[in-house]
Amino acid sequence: MPASPSTARAINDRLALRLLQQDGPLTATQLKTMTGLSRPTVADLVERLQDAGLVRVVGESGSDRRGPNARLYGIVADRAHLAALDVRTDSVAVVVADLLGVTLAEATLPIGSDTATEPAVEQAVALLERTARAAGTAPLHSVGIGAPGLIDPVSGELRNTTGLPAWHRGLVKVLQQRLPATVLVENETNLAAVAEHRIGAARDRDTFVLLWLGHGIGAAVMLDGKLRRGASGGAGEIGFLPVPGTDGVPSAHNCDGGYHSLTGSVAVCELAADHGIKAQGPAGDGEQEQYLAAASVVRAALVADGPEGDAFLEALADRIALGAAAVVSVLDPGCLVLAGEVGRAGGDTLAARVEERLARMSPLPTEVRAGELGGSAVLRGALLAAREAAQDALFAPGGAGVR
Repeated sequence: MPASPSTARAINDRLALRLLQQDGPLTATQLKTMTGLSRPTVADLVERLQDAGLVRVVGESGSDRRGPNARLYGIVADRAHLAALDVRTDSVAVVVADLLGVTLAEATLPIGSDTATEPAVEQAVALLERTARAAGTAPLHSVGIGAPGLIDPVSGELRNTTGLPAWHRGLVKVLQQRLPATVLVENETNLAAVAEHRIGAARDRDTFVLLWLGHGIGAAVMLDGKLRRGASGGAGEIGFLPVPGTDGVPSAHNCDGGYHSLTGSVAVCELAADHGIKAQGPAGDGEQEQYLAAASVVRAALVADGPEGDAFLEALADRIALGAAAVVSVLDPGCLVLAGEVGRAGGDTLAARVEERLARMSPLPTEVRAGELGGSAVLRGALLAAREAAQDALFAPGGAGVR
């Protein structure tokens, strides 16, 4: 059925707003060219969006041009703010940005393992509130949260997972109760894949698998431009994958003995020590210290003078390829992104070694790339999720919006 006039206007307005977000500021002539709409239709939609407070004139396209088409239109980015949280086992990081994703304020807070659930939740909430105030007076519209563990595909809530702090689930619930904002929670590895797909190493790929190499191990599956979460939200829990070379097999409650035991940050540091490679920087027992140490030994191996560095990288690539081969054999993604701090530290060198091993282990051609965003990918992905939610609400013509 043909769209009604109001539906057609809504579709056109949404298209124009997306273009202004991604490529703006733009002139009316540029909008006409990019949308394929007629000049009168573009003029009407620009007027509607200005009246709604979504778009404003931000300049002119050139001193040699005059008239309305020379005006540059841009999103009213300070209409509302967005927030992103990266929730780890022993810390929480917060970024607050405008509607174009420009960072306005950010902060990180360590949360000790001996901190009780309620105090930990209050500390994290207070951190978000302080950071939001530091960003300005605009209302907080959407909050994206990246957390380890399983997200219930029906309720969208973080499931109770053994081995993860109880304050994670408590934080999500408290934020949903206290904030007038939309609160979204997603698995951290999935958000990293969204970020690498939109602004990172997989910008030209709609089908790929992201392998997160950090303190823990995870995978995210992107098929035809869409995340695949699985029936219970557990697609990509590759740390539990049984692989050769470990002591025993994993259980339903513990991934020790699985792929995690070969490629998690602790295992990477132990492998480096066996090859005489030392981390450059302070050591520690916290999650952040451990994955930074793992990234450090990979970087040290890349610049090592003797054969030890090369031997370590060979052994690490062998380990990574074991789990990657299982993923490739089942999904045939054509592209694998080594993400997280370790994947980024290994860069093209480690990626090439893994690709070479996959070519020997599988008949399915698979390009292996290094992630571009490192540890920041989770926050970037959470911010993109918050931005998408805000756009759906604020940029819907006739929608409630923020006044």
